[in-house]
Amino acid sequence: MIVVKITMDVLQEKQKELVQTLLSMVGAMEKEVGCLSYALFCYIDDRNLLNLLEEWRTRKDLDRHLKSEMFGVLLGTRSLLKKPHGIHIYTIQQSEGMEAVLGARGKDQDRA
Repeated sequence: MIVVKITMDVLQEKQKELVQTLLSMVGAMEKEVGCLSYALFCYIDDRNLLNLLEEWRTRKDLDRHLKSEMFGVLLGTRSLLKKPHGIHIYTIQQSEGMEAVLGARGKDQDRA
């Protein structure tokens, strides 16, 4: 799995415009081949600092997305930001769930 984290420090007067742009892309993103999730978050103490998280099945799926018109729209939001997008791509080799939490706490799932 590939995770993309895009950090955006939005100009205060452009925050609503950027959020509306990103939210308008949700439907199309969910239909892209290999897109597992697409979510937008803001910091509790600074609603102008946004994180866009995307999860992709494979690097090939992500590369297709990075070449897409939709990703071009995202890059085009640069004029709404205080500084360029902070883009980080993470390759996940393994993921764990609740079983890891319970194991660390010394409990099994039946006793949770």
